[in-house]
Amino acid sequence: MEIHQLRYFCAVARTRSFTRAATQEGIAQPSLSQQILRLEEDLGSKLFDRLGRGVQLTEFGRALLPQALDILRQVNNARSSLESLRLGVAGRLAIGCIPTITPYFLAPNLSEFAERYPEVDVRLVEEITPNLVELLQSGEIDVAVVSPPVNNPDVVCSELFREPIVVAVGKDHRLAKEFCVSLPDLRHEKMLLLKEGHCFRDDALTICNRARNSFVSLFETNQFSSILPLVAAGFGISLVPQMAVKAETGCKFLPLERDAFRRIGYMRIRQHVLGSAQRAFIGWLRALGKRQSSARLSLVVGSAAG
Repeated sequence: MEIHQLRYFCAVARTRSFTRAATQEGIAQPSLSQQILRLEEDLGSKLFDRLGRGVQLTEFGRALLPQALDILRQVNNARSSLESLRLGVAGRLAIGCIPTITPYFLAPNLSEFAERYPEVDVRLVEEITPNLVELLQSGEIDVAVVSPPVNNPDVVCSELFREPIVVAVGKDHRLAKEFCVSLPDLRHEKMLLLKEGHCFRDDALTICNRARNSFVSLFETNQFSSILPLVAAGFGISLVPQMAVKAETGCKFLPLERDAFRRIGYMRIRQHVLGSAQRAFIGWLRALGKRQSSARLSLVVGSAAG
């Protein structure tokens, strides 16, 4: 078995697609398929069942997957340790982030980290949380910015700060003249949501359940940039994180009468030897989280005083 074959195997298992796995690994799909076939020949076992456009693990594939993830993680640990000893705060750093945090929190600030640590080779991966957990397990990423908690024994989660969730309505909506929204106000509204798999969708559904809201889901997508123009056009309402508010116009954003929030934090693999680049990034991330908390507190105090 070759290390790259195990990496390709894990990518196919994660994406359930040879095409998507090849795209993520940056190789041609026929080359990836050939490597998987060679791995199956070496092991004498079929690892995937090909089902139309998708694939699923066989019994042998399911048995191999945790072992392959562990091997890749150990290889990555060894590489990180050696790079740290040789280079100091330098080397490769692969950062994962969920789509509802990347454009509003990480992307606008990441240049600060890059300027502070120019010898660190940063790579950014955007995925939903379950996929980021698998990438951590395989050693393909070193740390991920997510919305805790993440219930997996292989990862350690740390909270950075808590962010308010607000209601987005069109400027002509019946609620647009209100200063805040109570949970009963959300009942029977047409709701625009993120697709299943996004943790913020779960946060929004929790609020809807608290409101006893028998909402109608009109539209589901992977990004707020598609939802908010529809809200502005009066197609429905949505629940969004406060950090997304400044990115759009044409909507009115209202706080909830009963505070609602999501957690922002990071996760890393448990019992992982932290490289210097990873330690530096986590330290920078914690400082950034404190600044975000202080800025939000100042905004709340200022609004109360006004």
